[in-house]
Amino acid sequence: MTDTRLDIVFTAPHPDDLEITMGGTIAKLVKLGYRVGMVHMTNGEPTPRGTPETRMREMQQAAEVLGVQACEMLGLPNRLLMDTPETRMAVATALRRHRPRILVGMAGRTPAASPDHYQAQLITEAARFYSQLTKWNERFDGTEPFRIDHLVYRPTRIAAEIAHWHTQFVVDISDTLEQKIAAIRCYHSQFDDERFAGLEHYVRSWAGVEGSSVGVRYGETYALPRPLGVTDPVALLGEWQIPPPFKTPAAKT
Repeated sequence: MTDTRLDIVFTAPHPDDLEITMGGTIAKLVKLGYRVGMVHMTNGEPTPRGTPETRMREMQQAAEVLGVQACEMLGLPNRLLMDTPETRMAVATALRRHRPRILVGMAGRTPAASPDHYQAQLITEAARFYSQLTKWNERFDGTEPFRIDHLVYRPTRIAAEIAHWHTQFVVDISDTLEQKIAAIRCYHSQFDDERFAGLEHYVRSWAGVEGSSVGVRYGETYALPRPLGVTDPVALLGEWQIPPPFKTPAAKT
């Protein structure tokens, strides 16, 4: 583990969750020059296909593909992950070490998949609050309190309910989609050729849907638990790339 000061931290319960859901944005932010970290709460094991050693190696390879400055696994229990004071403090300790301005986590209850996903959302929300608590440094490995400005959600497409968010935005990942796919491919133990083909189709399809909603080729959608405050709405609202087939023809001179 490193104590790298980061601009933004992405967290999820299992190695491969971040790559599948947010890999394009992670790679994009690295390309833009930000210091990015990935925090995996568990090692994702046991599974029918992997081992802890294999999963750790795959996680490190994926992090190298995405180019992040920090990547760590907290060692919380897979399959038994629960929102408890202990898990909140474990994640908060990592946040107090890395001191990011922005925290990003998955959002949504996934009854057709691991219940760890929703528990991780609750842990992430609580850990953001715990990271700023004073007079408790001994509970966070002696780290100092730190206030994280922004909590951002990556809504999962397999959630049980349709969430209504105060604010949503889409990150253009057209130039990093292939990097995202390559990072997912690092998890050979989890995705043989047949499983990977299905997953790749899913990832590309949703990235196309989310990107086309804002007029780009591929995107990833994020949400805020509050309205977005701006001081210059004109600067915020840049050129609108109207999705085809509605793009107007160029004017004749």
